[in-house]
Amino acid sequence: MTFDLNDVAPQQSGDLIPDGTFAKLTMSIRKGGTDGANEHDRGLLKASNQPGSDVLMVDAEFTVAEGPFARRKFWQNFTVQGGKLDEQGQSIGWRISKSVFRAMIDSALGLNPDDMSEEAKAKRTLRGLADLDGITFVGKIQIEPNRNPAYKDANRLDHVVLPTAPEWQKVMAGEVVPAQPSNRSRPAATAPVSAAPAWGQSQPGTTPATPAWSGQGTSNPPAQPKADSSGGAMPAGGPAWLTT
Repeated sequence: MTFDLNDVAPQQSGDLIPDGTFAKLTMSIRKGGTDGANEHDRGLLKASNQPGSDVLMVDAEFTVAEGPFARRKFWQNFTVQGGKLDEQGQSIGWRISKSVFRAMIDSALGLNPDDMSEEAKAKRTLRGLADLDGITFVGKIQIEPNRNPAYKDANRLDHVVLPTAPEWQKVMAGEVVPAQPSNRSRPAATAPVSAAPAWGQSQPGTTPATPAWSGQGTSNPPAQPKADSSGGAMPAGGPAWLTT
């Protein structure tokens, strides 16, 4: 018996994706076995392994969808429950994560972030965080220096690129956008610290029957930002990026 290894891709370099790279990214959620705030998120979340922590997080895997770094991956956790609160008693971490998730939807569906029409708001409504699994959007990637120089640096999501940005248009058109490095220096090392961020509280509010996404999928994203171009709720089977 022989093993033909010619049908697999060559081993990828262990080098990081260059700081400031713009790319189309697909986010997959790696289930952590802990239930979220509703039935739709059963077993979705990952608990912190820090002693005494009440942290729950979305464990996200990002894959570059196309371009010179296609199929390269990086990983990042997002606040869902537990951790520090602001002066109003609201989760700081969840507030930040919620803003990032909204931006992902706007980027994926070509929504103008200033569009607050009822139809646009419906497209930003989730049955649960599990609906974000498989979403494809434009993002800028950074290299995050590790606080402890004994450990390797890592790629992270710098920010989601919105349809109002010129880089969004170019990436969606298949152009290679020159990297714009963040120029972050390595923090001064004092002692090894945990890489875990501060986490937030669980998502408030009620759960809609279905998310009302745009009818357009991520395989052929809109070429121009739109305020509102394809009405109606998404199919019951899932978000637009899974029903192409």
